[in-house]
Amino acid sequence: MNLVMTLRVEDQIPTRYSLLSRLQSWDDQDSWKDFFDTYWRLIYSVALKSGLTESEAQDVVQETIISVAKDLDKFKHDRKLGSFKGWLRNLTRWRIADQFRKRGRLETSAAPGDGINPLDLAEVPDSAPDDLEAKWESEWQANLLSAAIDRVKNRINEEHFQIFDLYVIQQMPVKMVAQILGVNIGQIYLAKFRVATLIKKEVRLLEEKWR
Repeated sequence: MNLVMTLRVEDQIPTRYSLLSRLQSWDDQDSWKDFFDTYWRLIYSVALKSGLTESEAQDVVQETIISVAKDLDKFKHDRKLGSFKGWLRNLTRWRIADQFRKRGRLETSAAPGDGINPLDLAEVPDSAPDDLEAKWESEWQANLLSAAIDRVKNRINEEHFQIFDLYVIQQMPVKMVAQILGVNIGQIYLAKFRVATLIKKEVRLLEEKWR
């Protein structure tokens, strides 16, 4: 089995309110950048898989992050809103629905006879929460793994990450990796172990960070 696929994250990741409190300040650029870097791909990917275009998905990312900024204090004090994971999922779903409604308004305003069929607004994602929740669960785990890989990549030896990328992520045969990078097979196995260990540690740190 691909090693990357075995690097699983927990299904439920609670939120650390001290960090969420910091995010309420628009001036805290480091916290917002950290938040954006961790979650934008998750929101973007789910939006695309819900049937939006790249441009629409980008709008969903922007509007969802703005919603987080505006409503973070409300989430912090209202436990009825549930977990951070579920709250962010709902914000994303509503922004996706907004894009479908916007698309529907544009299509219904088109001139008759131009060949455009108006969108049935009953079919926006709000009508299929189970399907979007399944997408969210899958993308949530993949996103934290991707964020962990990016963080590790930025602080380790470039050759070690190249080895890990070719051998583990791209799943090239070990002999081919050795030939491409001019290293021996022992170095490849060692780099794989060290980088995988760092990635697993980073996933755990991300889990703890949002507790």
